Amino acid sequence: MNTRGDSEEAFSEFGFHLSADLELELHRIHAIFGDITERRVDAIVNAANVTLLGGGGVDGAIHRAAGPELLAACRDIQEVTPGVRCPIGHARITPAFRLHAKHVIHTVGPVYRDGMSNEPKLLANCYRNALVLAADHECESIAFPAISCGVFGYPTVKAARIAVRTICEFLSTRHCSIAHVELAAFDEDTQLILLHAIEAKLGEIR
Repeated sequence: MNTRGDSEEAFSEFGFHLSADLELELHRIHAIFGDITERRVDAIVNAANVTLLGGGGVDGAIHRAAGPELLAACRDIQEVTPGVRCPIGHARITPAFRLHAKHVIHTVGPVYRDGMSNEPKLLANCYRNALVLAADHECESIAFPAISCGVFGYPTVKAARIAVRTICEFLSTRHCSIAHVELAAFDEDTQLILLHAIEAKLGEIR
């Protein structure tokens, strides 16, 4: 079974194809405020680094909640170049161990520089490749953190727009098992931004 999300196809921040189906797909996306490690979903997405060996923020919290078995599973993932198990924009999957989930999908977001250094494409790839792995493993529900919005510095409003558009486009163009997508916010301001992104997307369609 595929454990890698390596699709080279990406969605840019702008220019998504709109269809009537998108409105239906938006109702599968929910912005929630809370600890992502407590979510009872089939897959929890980890905002990891390229080593997959843990770190701070969401990455560290997921590793602590999942237990040391998660780190051992990550170590077993083959490096594609020295020190790199998951390149930026790609995704890998492991068991979730002690989490209330079946899988952890690890993806590595871009560090934000100026918005013109391929960051939108790479961030969109994070969401899309995580969804590809979730669908391949017949997940019905998945929870995402706000990828790259912590120490990687991605502006939350821009990142939320990319997240919602990429998820919506994926769900509308691929028949799969995913019925429920959560965007987990680490604070109430981020939740509000995510809610506004969903509402804005719905406004575009209507």
